[in-house]
Amino acid sequence: MRVSAPAALADCGVISAEDWRSKSGLEVLRGIMSGELPPPPISAVIGFDLIEAEEGMAVFTGTPGFQHYNPAGSVHGGYAGVLLDSCMTCAVQTTLPAGMGCVTLEYKVHLVRPMTAETGPVRAEGKVLHSGKRSATAEGRIVDAQGRLYAHGSTTVMVFPV
Repeated sequence: MRVSAPAALADCGVISAEDWRSKSGLEVLRGIMSGELPPPPISAVIGFDLIEAEEGMAVFTGTPGFQHYNPAGSVHGGYAGVLLDSCMTCAVQTTLPAGMGCVTLEYKVHLVRPMTAETGPVRAEGKVLHSGKRSATAEGRIVDAQGRLYAHGSTTVMVFPV
């Protein structure tokens, strides 16, 4: 069975090599937020948005729903994994100069409490711990509107010329 992509994918895209070479990581992320650059397709498929990007930090928001459920009747842990991987990796990207990118080498997720369709909007906050020439580390957390922790994690990313 083939599943159709959401209509919102029409607004998504891949950032050009020229943009990666001419803009710092922070400029790229701010370009996505302003609409100058396209958001990545995963944001439409999963349903989350980049809402903040500053040097060493990135924040995404999303609302877990029934479409994210696992067979046990709660939001699949992969939802938290995608949000944490995104906020932590983008936090590192904010520290990189033009012409440099990063990719996840490994990440760890600790699920603290289950999310459901009743959880409401969540906020995934990523913060850089170390940014080096070849690798970087970051941490992240997912909280709800009341500040309750749902998941937290850490990552190591590889830094490379684009």
